[in-house]
Amino acid sequence: MTGDLFASAAEERLARRAPLADRLRPTCLDDVVGQEHLVGPGRPLRRLIEADRLSSVILWGPPGTGKTSLARLIARLTAQEFTEMSAVNASVKDVRALVARAETALGERDVGTILFLDEVHRFNKAQQDALLPSVESGLLVLIGATTENPYFEVNPPLLSRSTLFRLEPLDEDAVTTLLHRGLAAEGVTADDEAIGLLVDRAAGDGRHALTSLEVAVALTVGRGSDRVGIDDAEAALGTKAILYGRDEHYDVISAFIKSIRGSDPDAGLYWLARMLDAGEDARFIARRLVILASEDIGMADPMALLVADGAARAVEFVGLPEARLNLAQAVVHLATAPKSNRVTVGLGRAAADARAPGTGLVPMHLRDAHYRGAADLGHGDGYEYPHDDPDGWVSQEYRPDEVAGNVYYDPSPHGFEHEVARRMATRTDTDPTEGVT
Repeated sequence: MTGDLFASAAEERLARRAPLADRLRPTCLDDVVGQEHLVGPGRPLRRLIEADRLSSVILWGPPGTGKTSLARLIARLTAQEFTEMSAVNASVKDVRALVARAETALGERDVGTILFLDEVHRFNKAQQDALLPSVESGLLVLIGATTENPYFEVNPPLLSRSTLFRLEPLDEDAVTTLLHRGLAAEGVTADDEAIGLLVDRAAGDGRHALTSLEVAVALTVGRGSDRVGIDDAEAALGTKAILYGRDEHYDVISAFIKSIRGSDPDAGLYWLARMLDAGEDARFIARRLVILASEDIGMADPMALLVADGAARAVEFVGLPEARLNLAQAVVHLATAPKSNRVTVGLGRAAADARAPGTGLVPMHLRDAHYRGAADLGHGDGYEYPHDDPDGWVSQEYRPDEVAGNVYYDPSPHGFEHEVARRMATRTDTDPTEGVT
């Protein structure tokens, strides 16, 4: 009995000394901040948790998005045995011991076992293979958490037997909510500027936000105050706040996009550096580059989209600060690429026709002719297969009658689009050089 009392007292003291992020872990689904697409009312993961019918899942997302919190919340709500392991120090022997305990629990008490395996990507192939039979049979329900792409890091057989749930970085409102909860737990308040700086620097990482707040609170209390100021937040983060409010956010990204559109790589790099130094979300920058690659360059340089997409993937795969280089390379490539907005204009013209009055009926020769009875309806009659032509192209109409002949995409003479214009001209009755300079 004495041992139990000492253990209970030690547990209570550890709980009081636990980091703020641990003390604020949710105790019910309504306490979860962010991830509405998974745990919002009626959403799939929430329904499985509430019904205690969870099958094996992989939780994939950046640090601080709630993977461990969700797993420990499941531990509170489930009637099954719950075991937590870290793939960093667990071995095949540990897995086999767990399987033996799970078999005993099921055989003696008819109770299933849930295994939460943090950093599942750290498990090697042999370790994952040791888990597979138990997951496949349902003896173990696996909850794996990873920051790495599971398609690369988790064995396909194990992944195929699990449902993949992707967690997104917390948005500004979610991080702000977390910070206010942290302030209430610490019994202090904070200036709006201090909260704004902590939110900006968190970059969607809730744990990072709360850890920084905990340091800022300690500094605040240390100077005899109960209100966290901008100086405390700056000291906790080891950085100075740069003037970059909501207005600056929109103004700077506007200047950034217009500089690249204007083919000025130096200006593009300057605004990129401004945004990164101010703590702008690198994913937001990458998304804008991907959009620009099609909106302002398009077919003038088809590689532009691949470069922008590569930079966006690098942001996810490499992360900051190294991904700054990938973003900078994309900025220089896009700024120095030939420009054309003809894809954007063409889509706009087509959209206008698509919304215009008319039946929009699919021409009979283009309709699906593969199902039984389609031929009796005349589907596919008159269709000419382009690959049967020596040139790989035949002249036939591919649109409804009311929009036939309308021109949407008109290639510019810039960059690769010059070649596109030449190709298109050879497939019409017009002069191949008309409009091409």
